[in-house]
Amino acid sequence: MPRMVRKQVYIKSRQETNLKRQARALGITEAEVIRRAIDRQMISVRLGSKDKKAWEREKAFITKRMAKGPTLGGRQWRREDAYEERLMRYGR
Repeated sequence: MPRMVRKQVYIKSRQETNLKRQARALGITEAEVIRRAIDRQMISVRLGSKDKKAWEREKAFITKRMAKGPTLGGRQWRREDAYEERLMRYGR
């Protein structure tokens, strides 16, 4: 088992109620619920920074496309093709 470090935090009454309910429902300690929440938060923060970079690429693509102006004669592509291109470009 990894070395544990003791921390003391203050939470709101509703958070305590939810914490107790969650721990009971999962059959784990309140401390374990908190540790899992911290782990999920850290993952979320890491993913958020990746998503921000993806959005910046997407925004640059949109800006570049808008600068070309409207396509004469209407668009020559299908929505499915755009999704496919995005998957190939960004892997999502």
